[in-house]
Amino acid sequence: MEMSVIRVGAVQMRPILGDLEANRKKIENFIKQAYKFEIDLVVLPELCNSGYNFSSRDEAIKFSEPIPDGQTIVLLEKMAREFNMYIVAGINERCGGDLFNSAVIVGPKGFVGLYRKVHLFMNEKKIFKRGNKFHVFETPLAKIGIMICFDWIFPEAARSLTLQGAEIIAHPVNLVLPYWQKVCPLRAIENRIYIVSANRIGIEKDLAFTGQSVIVSPSGEILSKASRTHEEIIYADIDLSLARNKNVTPMNNIIDDRFPDAYSL
Repeated sequence: MEMSVIRVGAVQMRPILGDLEANRKKIENFIKQAYKFEIDLVVLPELCNSGYNFSSRDEAIKFSEPIPDGQTIVLLEKMAREFNMYIVAGINERCGGDLFNSAVIVGPKGFVGLYRKVHLFMNEKKIFKRGNKFHVFETPLAKIGIMICFDWIFPEAARSLTLQGAEIIAHPVNLVLPYWQKVCPLRAIENRIYIVSANRIGIEKDLAFTGQSVIVSPSGEILSKASRTHEEIIYADIDLSLARNKNVTPMNNIIDDRFPDAYSL
């Protein structure tokens, strides 16, 4: 039987660039807090294991981890099993000679899957290899799609997850531009989907991150929003039946009413 009402959360934290051990400790403490809040699905920021603003690819390699055998993923799996929750977290992934800006999803039974960021932002293009596919992960909790940070600016990202059946978009981010928090409710409305966007805070070298992690409903309602400057965890109870219903009016359905033949260039 499909669940309908669940509790989702977003962790807003400040990773320390290159200090994987300190970041893991911080992640562990936040997940324990999520458990106390009885959160079923918790989303952590982009590259939360390593920090973000690397000066070079060599520096990024030094602070990367394999998936699923890296220490951060092993920790996430352990906590997901112990606390009976699902966790999505951004990871600096090393795979052979390649680096990816990735996100993992783990659950009570361990590793579920991996998404590699498709749309790389600024200097990420010098460091990471781009991913090539958006994924929806079917879990007993919900159908969870993942996109990472700058993926948001391409409407096709959220739409492709919606067309694959996602009910929730988990969105690890390290935002420096001031736009996403304005656009997020619109993405949610146009796809009739929940979005859980987990940002970081702080300043790393020449980058200042914008905080304001947010949870938004399929009608564009902001269910919970974090501050600009503080580490914290936000959460909301969501009714998945609202994301499963794609009717805008009794005669209009955002999936059925699409007419791809008219969109060709």
